[in-house]
Amino acid sequence: MSADNSSKINQLMQLQPYGTVLLSSWLSGKGYSPELQKRYRSSKWLESIGTGAMKRTGDKVDIEGALYAMQNQVGMSLHIGAGSALALQGRSHYLEMGKKEIILFGQEGEKLPKWFMTYPWDSVLNYYSSAFLPPDLGLIEHETRNFKVKISGPARAILECLYLAPKEMALMECYELMEGINNLRPSSVQELLESCSSVKVKRLFLFMAKKVAHSWYKHINLSKIDLGKGKRSILPGGIYVPEFEITVPKELIDYGTTL
Repeated sequence: MSADNSSKINQLMQLQPYGTVLLSSWLSGKGYSPELQKRYRSSKWLESIGTGAMKRTGDKVDIEGALYAMQNQVGMSLHIGAGSALALQGRSHYLEMGKKEIILFGQEGEKLPKWFMTYPWDSVLNYYSSAFLPPDLGLIEHETRNFKVKISGPARAILECLYLAPKEMALMECYELMEGINNLRPSSVQELLESCSSVKVKRLFLFMAKKVAHSWYKHINLSKIDLGKGKRSILPGGIYVPEFEITVPKELIDYGTTL
């Protein structure tokens, strides 16, 4: 390898943290042509993990390293969300049996590349694309090893849980997770609720927050939140809650404190 190419590969190794994926399109934008990338693979500097994605040879990458690439190299809104984000913050008491599930959220229309979905990660991936919340609102940085990725903060994560309920996530599980988020900033919650486009999610969130009696709830200005018109039945055969015009399971009404 020439001195120039040797210098370029050394520069490349400094561009992104170890443990992260290197996207071919991003490398091309940095001046590393497809031909040069191929030469690096032939020289065992890099190895492919699927079409359009590579890692340093011998480097171990996990889902966070792939997520780092998607967020920082191509600017996707993809992030760990819902219960998976709460678990990373130590706010979930649910124990998973078998292979860990990772819930990912992205904006409507964002599609994940094939390599991302088919690489043999240590976790099972469940991806949801939706525009019910703005892409950057309510996210926090989560440090993992030597780099950081964006994940949902507690309030956004609960809203994402409720977006999945009741089909992909049990309402009782959502409520028990809601019990654990007692230290939120009312202004952040307010902004998320005002920006949320799902009437179901907003009504359930407010119903649960009031039922739990979180101190931050009394600082929420309901008049600025669009809760839509008409009744919503979350599950058939439940109990109607007039204040929020929703019908929820009886076990949720009876659980813990009451309205």
